[in-house]
Amino acid sequence: MGIGELDREAHVPEGTGVDGATAGTGAVPRTLAEALRAGGDEALAALLRARPDLLSPVPNDLTQLATRAGTRGSVVRALERLDRFALQTAEALAVAPDPAPYPVLLALLTGDDGHDDGAEIGAALPRAVAVLREQALVWGDDERLRLVRTARELLAPSPQHPSPTGLGPSVAEATAGMSPGRLQEIIATAGLTPTHDPVSAVAALTELFTDRTRMAALLDTAPPDALAVLDRLVWGPPYGEVTADPAPPVRWLRDRGLLLPVSTRTVVLPREAALHLRGGRAHRAPEPRAPEVVAARDYRPQVVDNAAAGQAYTALATVEELLKSWDQGGPPVLRAGGLAVRDLKRTAAALDVPEPLAAFWLELAHGAGLLASDGEADERYAPTPAYDDWLDLPPAERWALLAGTWLTATRTPGVVGTQDGKGRTLSALGPGLDRAQAPEVRRRVLALQATLPPGAAADREALLARLRWDRPLRSGGPLADLREQIAVWTLDEAELLGITGRGALASPARALLNLPLAEAAPVDALEGHDCEPSVAASRAATLLAPLLPEAVDHVLLQADLTAVAPGPLRRPLADTLSVLADVESKGGATVYRFTPASVRRALDAGRSASDLQDFLTAHSRTPVPQPLAYLIDDVARKHGHLRVGAASAYVRCDDDTVLGEILADRRAAPLGLRRLAPTVLAAQADPAGLLEGLRAMGYAPAAESAEGDVLITRADAYRTPPRTAPAPVPEGPPTPDATLLKAAVRAIRAGDRAATVVRKEPSSALAAGELPRTSPAETLATVQAAALTGSAVWIGYVNAEGGASQRVIAPVRVEGGFVTGYDHTADEVRTYPLHRITGVAELADEDGV
Repeated sequence: MGIGELDREAHVPEGTGVDGATAGTGAVPRTLAEALRAGGDEALAALLRARPDLLSPVPNDLTQLATRAGTRGSVVRALERLDRFALQTAEALAVAPDPAPYPVLLALLTGDDGHDDGAEIGAALPRAVAVLREQALVWGDDERLRLVRTARELLAPSPQHPSPTGLGPSVAEATAGMSPGRLQEIIATAGLTPTHDPVSAVAALTELFTDRTRMAALLDTAPPDALAVLDRLVWGPPYGEVTADPAPPVRWLRDRGLLLPVSTRTVVLPREAALHLRGGRAHRAPEPRAPEVVAARDYRPQVVDNAAAGQAYTALATVEELLKSWDQGGPPVLRAGGLAVRDLKRTAAALDVPEPLAAFWLELAHGAGLLASDGEADERYAPTPAYDDWLDLPPAERWALLAGTWLTATRTPGVVGTQDGKGRTLSALGPGLDRAQAPEVRRRVLALQATLPPGAAADREALLARLRWDRPLRSGGPLADLREQIAVWTLDEAELLGITGRGALASPARALLNLPLAEAAPVDALEGHDCEPSVAASRAATLLAPLLPEAVDHVLLQADLTAVAPGPLRRPLADTLSVLADVESKGGATVYRFTPASVRRALDAGRSASDLQDFLTAHSRTPVPQPLAYLIDDVARKHGHLRVGAASAYVRCDDDTVLGEILADRRAAPLGLRRLAPTVLAAQADPAGLLEGLRAMGYAPAAESAEGDVLITRADAYRTPPRTAPAPVPEGPPTPDATLLKAAVRAIRAGDRAATVVRKEPSSALAAGELPRTSPAETLATVQAAALTGSAVWIGYVNAEGGASQRVIAPVRVEGGFVTGYDHTADEVRTYPLHRITGVAELADEDGV
């Protein structure tokens, strides 16, 4: 905005106060800016809270705020956040006269004869109008309700953008390009008195269509087939195609203006005629009341909490199992980013879950910062150092971290496997998975579930119907299916995570969302809550901890080479047992099986046979079975009998007969072995491949270093460098907190006072709208006088970057080439160099500041 425009906006006609109404007269506002100016600070804060995009950056004054509130992008965002009835109210205003009295708006929603839900509509309409006013989509009092121009353009009927009301253009709009002669023919055929100009002809036709009695008389003379045509068009779409020689019913309607031409082959039913046929209703089915979220099933809250705790424990075990399987490094990263389909299939098989669920667990671990790519040349996925910190937390706190991550994440695993706009398949952990609306949908779904009493599971269809009522524009656009899919995924994922149990919201989840624990919450309970996420997570963890199974420090060894863990194992015991044995089955009790390969794995990690025997004796409630003791001793006796080193690779053994057996075995052919000495074989395979090949042949070789020492393969985990968890992609600016709102309101009000203050008229040598121009001596004398008298002055100021602005200041000190004073524009004390002040002028009415 230019300086001249700012100067003109700063001038307010005499007798007009800063609230936009004529001082002492209570006149209605003439613009949206004046309406905002007349409102209080609470109304301004409510507007900025509902439409946070208006704060980026903070407007200089209310005129700039009103201009920004009327931009197309901001209005579209505001309309998308309206519920169905508030949107229907705005749509009705878009087809009403501008401005529209409140009774006219009510009649458009209830009809001339009153709708079946007329009383309900009448009770709900004040709230809808208040919502539109709060969001600056409607302004003016009840006698002159005005929809902002951009909203009217978006919602009003047009051939390119049909109105959701199904109404067409008005008579005046439809006849805009019609010849005067044709207009006279229409009004004559309709039984009206000819007029002398097109304007009066259009007015006469409009008056006929809006007169209930005369319009009914006209329709009484219509052929039945003509009435059938009107019945097909009355609720929309109002456009129909005709031939060059239309049928008699269509010709009868066209001759009387009940169908007006849009083009040579298209006609439209005028809005006024359609409203008469509809009984004055703008919508076929107004929906003043939100669909009720009903309970499908009721459980005792304790049953729900126990079921949710079981799911939470399973979620923790699944994430831990996933990352432990990638402990030594996971699959490679695709060139375009993400996980290959075959690797996703392998992960799903390892977790024994479907591929969509595997993608969900992968994205959850990635979103929590527990999993990332290592950034190496041959890039692959691996756990991050944060995973080790996460493992050290108590189980309830680990769950709270995962649940909090899921709530705010914009990455949506449900779209994995679909295609983007360029036809590329979206992969797990890859780019293109962010859906900005996901957090808002998740929170809305959970808020709707929380409206039911604790222990009640919401009916899914009723919940989705309510979600569609809450955001009808988004439910009717191209993202409608995605928004509903996200809601369905939310219900499923919440059950997987233990947010819900048996479909009902659990107590820990209510604490995480800062909702009441023992009663139904209001539907808007999640909007604008100020609870710190860390505090909410701590409360949730405190409630969940007693419900999780307690970790045990023992197992039950059995004679069939298995060990049964009667509950979750403590961390050191679980880590060691996972190396010594393989998990055979999971459930209420985990079954581990000891095999030669698993025992050899423990020996490779540096354990001796006596270490393993002592470990099992210390942690088993039953004696070590003899078969297990024999297995450990037998594998330990063979372990390290063969030694493998780098030649490219070699095998050495003190028993040359063993080497002879290996050479004679046809399975050793791929290894490319040849004897170098009686106790040494050289191989073409690398050491790792040689070790794997000999183990496949039934031997138990051990790797050795260049010095001949046995290499101990410890279970040291591979970790990526420290990684930051992926940040959610916000859907527009975040909702401002109370501190920001208070500061923004104060700044806007201060700037508006400075912009609207009445100043003395500029001298004849200075054109209105320009910055004041005074000599340095005049500038110094004026500000010194203002400092002595405590008055305010208007200055023109140019900053160090060359930006010019106008300010109203009250000087308090002038010294050293600087003036210090209270800046009414910035609402704070500031210091300005005198050489950057272009000029100064006195205010006409200092009390106005």
